[in-house]
Amino acid sequence: MADVQETSFDANSQENNDDMEVVTMVDVLKEEQELEDDANAVLGGSDEKNCTYTKGYLKRQALYACVTCIPEAKNDPSKRAGVCLACSYHCHENHDLIELYTKRSFRCDCGNSKFPERKCNLDGEKADLNEQNVYNHNFSGLYCTCERPYPDPDDKIVDDMIQCIICEDWYHCRHLGVSVPPMNSYSEMICTSCISKHEFLLNYSGMAVTKMVKNETDGDILADTSCVKVESDNEVIPAEKNGENKDEKSEEIVCKMPKVEPDIVSAKFWPENWRSHLCTCKSCMDMYEKENVSYLIDMQDTVHFYEEKGKAKALENSSESQYERGMKALSSLGNVIQVEAITEYNRMKEHLKEYLQKFAVNKKVVREEDILIVGNTTNSTPEKDIPKMILILNPSIIRHNGYVRCAEVCASSLAWLRALQL
Repeated sequence: MADVQETSFDANSQENNDDMEVVTMVDVLKEEQELEDDANAVLGGSDEKNCTYTKGYLKRQALYACVTCIPEAKNDPSKRAGVCLACSYHCHENHDLIELYTKRSFRCDCGNSKFPERKCNLDGEKADLNEQNVYNHNFSGLYCTCERPYPDPDDKIVDDMIQCIICEDWYHCRHLGVSVPPMNSYSEMICTSCISKHEFLLNYSGMAVTKMVKNETDGDILADTSCVKVESDNEVIPAEKNGENKDEKSEEIVCKMPKVEPDIVSAKFWPENWRSHLCTCKSCMDMYEKENVSYLIDMQDTVHFYEEKGKAKALENSSESQYERGMKALSSLGNVIQVEAITEYNRMKEHLKEYLQKFAVNKKVVREEDILIVGNTTNSTPEKDIPKMILILNPSIIRHNGYVRCAEVCASSLAWLRALQL
């Protein structure tokens, strides 16, 4: 591949562009690659053409709640319902959808008795109700202990949200009641409410990324105990033997749940693979079943597994990423054309941001037709025209980023670069 120069456009040197943000074409391609990876992680493992109803209660899938079809669900918990990715496209197009990220053990409700005025366009044979579905307040567009929507137009505080792996609700970091450790030090979180409901988890607190003593000089110190270490009677239990050791006089698996002093009931942050250290003796397995948390010992239940599966599936269907194809197209352009391209891109970016802002304000899902723009623009040099710019936003990326990032520019730079070569 020919060398690619990270050509940038100096906004201050151009007339009427003093406030324009400066980016490079490589920045554009990298940003799109990140968006593509995010979309593949959440949507790559889902079927966008076929309703998932016939597959039963899937381990995990992307879901949406339709406010247009069931506006009562915002105030009446009994009206809550969820639809799969394919139905969000083919049965609820142009509707006001609540993006629910992913949920476990859920069966698509589209067209059943919860939707009295609408039949599923993809599968007309469905039971009246899916008895095993669980609907938390996310299906009403509310999150966290503060019971607020996301994004919240009245919340002026910028704060991340973290999903509890048991109740699958999303919590503002500031409402978890504990200091949040660095992102790269933990893999999963269980909220205070779920810890209190499943107190056996307190026995595994030694594995958690926990808050330590308060240092008068430095303030709170966060300890990363992610090197999974479980102690019971002062003995470290090897992960590969956990739940598998057998008593010499019996074939029954000996319980290896750590016996520790009671810990404070609070949100817990867990390192990667901590689930593999949960005891699997008969007594513990029965307890998991009774408390409806048997999925905790299933490594395929994790969001990480689902996302990696989605990325792998997307990679199988494409020999090259958008970034790789874009870089190839960019490398074939001369330096002058690259400068002209980034100049027009910066101008376009501001206009597109302004256009998409109304979708963010109104919490609307951006459709493909909303973003398809074909325009003619000309360079400042009269005798030379910049070719047509074709901006196509991948609908799956739009859908995934929906209300959260729709105000950001995520135009398909690959199609745009190709257009420049016309």
